[in-house]
Amino acid sequence: MSPEEELRAAIAACRTCAGHLPHGVRPVASFSATARLLIIGQAPGSKVHESGIPWDDASGDRLREWTGLTKAQMYDPARVALVPMGFCYPGKASGGDKPPRRECAPQWHARVLDVLPHDRLTLLVGTYAQAHYLPQTRKLSMTERVRAFRDHLPHAIPLPHPAWRSTLWMRQNPWFEAEVLPVLREATARHI
Repeated sequence: MSPEEELRAAIAACRTCAGHLPHGVRPVASFSATARLLIIGQAPGSKVHESGIPWDDASGDRLREWTGLTKAQMYDPARVALVPMGFCYPGKASGGDKPPRRECAPQWHARVLDVLPHDRLTLLVGTYAQAHYLPQTRKLSMTERVRAFRDHLPHAIPLPHPAWRSTLWMRQNPWFEAEVLPVLREATARHI
């Protein structure tokens, strides 16, 4: 078994948060040593928990629309790594899902990143990924971080979470579609 396969098996066998996951343990991540596009989201939702396929929901549809990725491209681990901040579905809270479990990123992310190519593009989807990977921007709002996306090029692009709520956010921030999406699509195409 290769080190990459061993890491995938270790993640699949992880039970660190089992006592905190009301719907059970099902780590969801996809990556390989050749994936030059890394998408870091928050945590699987209930639909992804059921299917075991990252971004297998309406948010994934919108994210593919934003990036210009086809389903075949997005789900090809040789091209795209899909690594959430929390690998398991954390359950419901009032107004949405609970935050990702804090144990996953410290336990697994550095090991996954070591497998990936260094010349990759990282899409930081939502506030949890941005707070972790852009700590110098913690005092900024998510909107301010996304608006300053050029500050993080060519290695990263912060994005809002593509949940249904982003429709209203996009209406209130038309610069996102006009300025960010063309750059996002071009950068994504260069890295797959």
